[in-house]
Amino acid sequence: MNKHPLQYLAALLVALCPIAVAAQQYPTKAVRFIIPFPPGGPTDIMGRIAADILSKSTGQQFVPDNRGGAGGNIGADLCAKAPADGYTICMITAAQGVSPAIYKKMSYDPVKDLATITLMANLPSLLTVHPALPAKNVKELLGIAKSKPDALTYASTGNGSSPHMLMEMFKFYTGAKMVHVPYKGQAQAVVDQISGQVQLAFNTAIGVMPHVGSGRLRAIAISSKERFPPMPELQTVEEGGVKGFDGGSWQGVGAPAGTPPDIIRRLNTILVKELKTPAMREQMIKRGALVSANSPEEFSAFLKAEIAKWTKIARAANISID
Repeated sequence: MNKHPLQYLAALLVALCPIAVAAQQYPTKAVRFIIPFPPGGPTDIMGRIAADILSKSTGQQFVPDNRGGAGGNIGADLCAKAPADGYTICMITAAQGVSPAIYKKMSYDPVKDLATITLMANLPSLLTVHPALPAKNVKELLGIAKSKPDALTYASTGNGSSPHMLMEMFKFYTGAKMVHVPYKGQAQAVVDQISGQVQLAFNTAIGVMPHVGSGRLRAIAISSKERFPPMPELQTVEEGGVKGFDGGSWQGVGAPAGTPPDIIRRLNTILVKELKTPAMREQMIKRGALVSANSPEEFSAFLKAEIAKWTKIARAANISID
């Protein structure tokens, strides 16, 4: 005997009920939170803030698990290949926006293999110069660079890193020619810039603001499209004459692709609510970050746009890593 349409609907609701209940009860145990960089850096700081928010809100521990290496790709790969049950989540960073543009082969696809939860924050970078360099703004820097091609050197935290790609974008938009000096980390790069061994660099604001304040480095611009609240007098690179320039590091939260949408929404709701509080916004600004809480769909679109942007720059600069 054929069932009435309402009977079909009732059967469907019964079938879906356990899924809905499971999402409401989630999490019922500790959640592994992969942070794809070593302790102490911006990703670790942001990851632990997110883990703390989620732990307090859900009553279950979100346990930070630092898995650094390969420019953030080892940890991201672990996350992508973990069970999509909500009990593994991870930080998704600017590295996942750059890596597809520069690596010839990757063991995972950031867009297809990771589910976006929310973008937490943008971390703009300061364009700084050694005080001995007579450039107080972008225009003066470009004047020096173009009058003496390849005479200026710039530091980065390694090939394909955010400081490297930002400077390559700067060169792409301006036609300036400067020599790249890669380092293994920001600390040594900043030490050598302070000593004058390299003349300029892009570095996350939080990492160099104390040195700018002491006069050991001079900030001439901020990499973001908007001015930086702690240094409102500082021009953006675009205001300095480089039309269309907008970049920097960023931090977000994700999970393995296929994680139930209700779980993604629950985590998004918790994080976005807390990130948008005045207290959290102020805490982020003190850390050199600007809150960018958004929806999973908006974060996904942002990630795709970042990959497209950096692919264009990498091809123009002929940057690739095996």
